[in-house]
Amino acid sequence: MKLLCISNGHGEDAIALPVLQELRKLSPSTEIVTLPIVGVGKAYSSNDFSIVGNVQTMPSGGFLNQDHRQLVRDLRGGLVGLTIDQIRTVRNWGKSGGKILAVGDIVPLLFAWLSGADYAFIGTAKSEYYLRDSQGQILASQRDSIEVKTGSYYFPWERWLLSRSRCKAVFPRDKLTAEILLQHQIPAFDLGNPMTDGVSTSPNTPIFYQPQSAKRELARPLIVTLLPGSRPPEAYANWAQILIAVGSLIPVLQQREIICLAAITPTLDLDILQGNLGELSWIQLVNPDSDLTTLITDEQAIYYRRDHVTIVISTQAYRQCMQKGDCAIAMAGTATEQFIGLGKPAFTIPGAGPQFTPGFAAAQTRLLGESVILVAQAQAVGVEMQRLLQQPDRLQSIARNGLLRMGTPGAARRIAECLMEVIG
Repeated sequence: MKLLCISNGHGEDAIALPVLQELRKLSPSTEIVTLPIVGVGKAYSSNDFSIVGNVQTMPSGGFLNQDHRQLVRDLRGGLVGLTIDQIRTVRNWGKSGGKILAVGDIVPLLFAWLSGADYAFIGTAKSEYYLRDSQGQILASQRDSIEVKTGSYYFPWERWLLSRSRCKAVFPRDKLTAEILLQHQIPAFDLGNPMTDGVSTSPNTPIFYQPQSAKRELARPLIVTLLPGSRPPEAYANWAQILIAVGSLIPVLQQREIICLAAITPTLDLDILQGNLGELSWIQLVNPDSDLTTLITDEQAIYYRRDHVTIVISTQAYRQCMQKGDCAIAMAGTATEQFIGLGKPAFTIPGAGPQFTPGFAAAQTRLLGESVILVAQAQAVGVEMQRLLQQPDRLQSIARNGLLRMGTPGAARRIAECLMEVIG
């Protein structure tokens, strides 16, 4: 089999990668190549997957749906020519007898259809939870939305592409969405969300959800994961807001040692992040104690201290930062969803965009339900976190909700096996 994977964004590349890796294990003879239509596909190239066609990073970073003013900049940056070349690439692939795996939203899905080849689709962007609650009932705020009126969060033209005879399989991001698509005669499979495979190998229950005395709980540090996002310059503005939120923990959680694990993408400038810390009177630790240095595996980690709070900046221990955290302060897309999938709460703060705008934050809250605590002002995060930690029943409910919204680990393997059956 020859398979071309088309994806449209850094997060989509990261979701597709474990599926491709599982396919490679299942069928070493399968020729697998990739076409990242947004960005340069570093996740693929760094894991020995070839890239076909031209790739280029656009000024918008792929967030045209968040800020349409970016379209002009992308057009000036060569978007039209790049798109035409990429369509030519997928059509040539289809003529050669290859198959397509599209990952993301309608754009790679449309490319797959244009190829003339058989294709499958992993839907990362859409979920019926944007419209419905955990019981599948329409949210009051969404009753008049066009999606409800047309029968699904997937628009009719998207469902048309998903229902073509050449579309052999659709892998929605959750069970509820799969059930709705099946009602529209679309070959949907509920196999889970490969997004969670990047941070967990088995469902785990966070430490502070276990029955234990309050005295024992207070004896250990509270670990907070910090997720500012991956794209500059927005990530720098998010980081400034997150540091304000961390500062709000100090007066309200005075009896608790707090360790904040900042999961920072290597593409961000650490000098800028450290400059923000210095401006807020955080002191860098030259010789941190072993309890800190052994918490994650990153010899280049940077440590800062203020009062009873330590911030650890890491660019090499993303998975550990996610797994170790009890809760998160997050202004990110994919990373927030992955954290929720671990059964943990995330406190989010609306930003200026282009991605993490108030509208995006509100939509993410609908998508992820009670696991996301949307806080209007960064200064209020401390009070909200204190309130949540005093509600064990709510924490247990959040743990269950994370599994419901994001599925169990192992989705990449299950999807790869299904792909071998339906288009192999």
